[in-house]
Order: sequence, then C-alpha cells, then structure tokens
Amino acid sequence: MADNKHHSALPVYLLTGTFLLILCIAVCIGILIKPYEKAQTYLNILFMDQSMKIAPSSGLNGLVIKENEIETTPVSDIPEDEQHFYDNGEIIRPAFGEQYAVLKCDDISLSVPVYWGSSTELLERGACQASSSAVIGETGNVVIDAHVNTFFADLDKLEPGNIIVLYTNYGIFTYEVSEKISFLNTNKKYVLPTEDNRLTLYTCEAQVLGTSDNRIGAVCTLVSKQFYQPAEGANP
Repeated sequence: MADNKHHSALPVYLLTGTFLLILCIAVCIGILIKPYEKAQTYLNILFMDQSMKIAPSSGLNGLVIKENEIETTPVSDIPEDEQHFYDNGEIIRPAFGEQYAVLKCDDISLSVPVYWGSSTELLERGACQASSSAVIGETGNVVIDAHVNTFFADLDKLEPGNIIVLYTNYGIFTYEVSEKISFLNTNKKYVLPTEDNRLTLYTCEAQVLGTSDNRIGAVCTLVSKQFYQPAEGANP
C-alpha cells in the first residue's frame, strides 16, 4: 500500500521539479533580456547601410562631441513683444558630433537632444541626424533616428496630427505627423533626399531578443519655420 502511494506521488514530484526549473530559467532570461538587447543594438549601430551615414572611426578617435545650450521655450510662452521671427533666415551648419537641436513632442512626452552625424557614442547621448540629410531649416528631408530601448522608446505612439518641434540656436521649426511608417532596414525610400520640407523619424522595431530588421517611425510635414535672424541681405 505504501509503495502504491509512493508511485502515485512520483509524477507530482517530477512535475513540480520541472515547473520550478522552467520558472527559474524564465526569470533568468527576463533578467538578461535588457542587457542583451542593448548590447545587440550597439553592435548593430547603423540602422541603414554605411552609405546613409558618415561615422568616424571606432571609439573616440577623431570625434569631438560638442554640447550646446539650446533654448526650448514654446513660442506660445514667449511674450508677443519679444517674438521676432523671420520666415527665411540664417542657418548655422553644425560640425560632426555637435548637438545642434532639441526635439520635443508633448503628445508623447518626448524631449531629446539631436546630434549631427551618427556614432555609438552619440547614440548613447541622444538622437542622431543622418549627415546625408538636410540641415534643419534647409529644403529637404531631415532624417533623425535613435535607439528604441532609450530615447525613441515611445516613437510607436506617434499618431497623425501630433506636433513635433525642433529647437535650434538659429530658429524654431514645427512639424505635424502626417504618416506612420514601417519598412525594412534595406529600404531607403524614407531616408533619401526629397524636394519638399519634411522630417523623418525612425527607430528599430522593438523585439524581445536582438535587433529587428524592421524600422518604424513617422513622416512629418513642415508647419512653420521661425528664424531668429533674417537671411543675409534680406530686409528685416
């Protein structure tokens, strides 16, 4: 009788032990996911191929990172008698590795510094703008990306109609999200130069392990350019 009870309890012991083992493995995987994801993201640092961005040599060799203080007061909060803006103005072209803008979107509580060019070090500090794209304020496609597990974690929450503002030391540039996009990393459709004024934001599609080949983001239409100084030779 005792032997029968022992044999009937054996499957229970085995199932309990198996369950506990699976639970321990699941917990360990959960703990390691984030570090692994971050490491993989940095190993696959270029979202597009090498021709889309100009990155300096590995490490800090030749890279000088410059931080700038940039005013980010919304136009609506600036007294009317201090609002001296111009539709056309002087653009201050940034140096590689220079922070020359702050990107803000109140709709998704996003505020991130924008650096000109891309490298591992710069992507750790903020969003990066492809140096093959138009400088903010120029006619063309302003292409900006950042890591999905850091600064652009909520980029997928953008919806058409959301407002994006780029603050620089030479002006304020406002865009409206017109289209959410999804594309493969080999598809350059959304990052190529354009003849219209647009802002393209993108990041990797989030996944549990590794880095996805899919990119998600938004295309934004220019709403207004507000330069602090008039263009050279223009009447104030």
